[in-house]
Amino acid sequence: MKTSIPGVPVFKLYGENQAWPTPDLLHCESIPKRSSLHHWEIKPHRHADLFQLLYVQRGQAVVEVEGRRSDILEPSIQVTPPLCVHGFQFSENIEGHVLTLGAPLVELLEAQLGAPLAVLASSGCYPVGADRTYINTLFAALLKEYEGSAPSRELVLNSLVNVLMVWISRRSQQITPPSGRDERNRQLLGRFIKLVEQHYREHLTVEAFAHRLSLSSVHLNNLCRQLAGQSALQIIHQRLLLEARRNLIYTNMTIAQVSDSLGFTDPTYFSRFFRRLNGQSPNAFRRGGGDT
Repeated sequence: MKTSIPGVPVFKLYGENQAWPTPDLLHCESIPKRSSLHHWEIKPHRHADLFQLLYVQRGQAVVEVEGRRSDILEPSIQVTPPLCVHGFQFSENIEGHVLTLGAPLVELLEAQLGAPLAVLASSGCYPVGADRTYINTLFAALLKEYEGSAPSRELVLNSLVNVLMVWISRRSQQITPPSGRDERNRQLLGRFIKLVEQHYREHLTVEAFAHRLSLSSVHLNNLCRQLAGQSALQIIHQRLLLEARRNLIYTNMTIAQVSDSLGFTDPTYFSRFFRRLNGQSPNAFRRGGGDT
């Protein structure tokens, strides 16, 4: 079971503690509708089981993801996966949409596509470029269908989301072109990353993960290096490091508490682990406000 980070709000939708406000597995609204209520600032928070797509159509946004800030200065789609700590600051002339997808809907889309939606597994920002008119039309159709009650509404909504997922996946591949890897290997990598997400606190060995995938550890390592540019162990360690950084940035947990929450038996070993991967001690990282 995933646990929340103390001190970081976990919302269904930002600013709401109520139950999911719609019978649908998705929610669509304009950016100004919610951000204008909060003085154009959405403070750092995260969603337990929601994927979110922010389409900045016009105006500017400052995006903070896992303590790192970046500017969106052109029409772009920002992807935020579940449990990713994120916040936004918008210019008052902002235009655009926020599309929120429930985890069951993403699983359904993956089943229909026959492959994991790897582009939703990590945060990313995708400029729409020459496809701006196309994306504007797609989001306008999504919002119109979402707010309406026409026959076959759910089918149309799912179809429009499928089209959007294919566009983002293609754009991701344009930014990082595939090197002729076959679809089966990409699916195996997606399954491995999901297993890491479920079990990284347990400090399982690479061999244990490989066994669950019916692979040898050598095959798994080769696959990870080919498709992700890292060994399987590095992927596991980077996930641990990410959660450690989250705790150090967003909570008041002691180093020993962070160590314990991540499954380390010795805070000293945790500190050595963090320094080796992050280049500084946990205390120095926290004092620096998360900058490396």
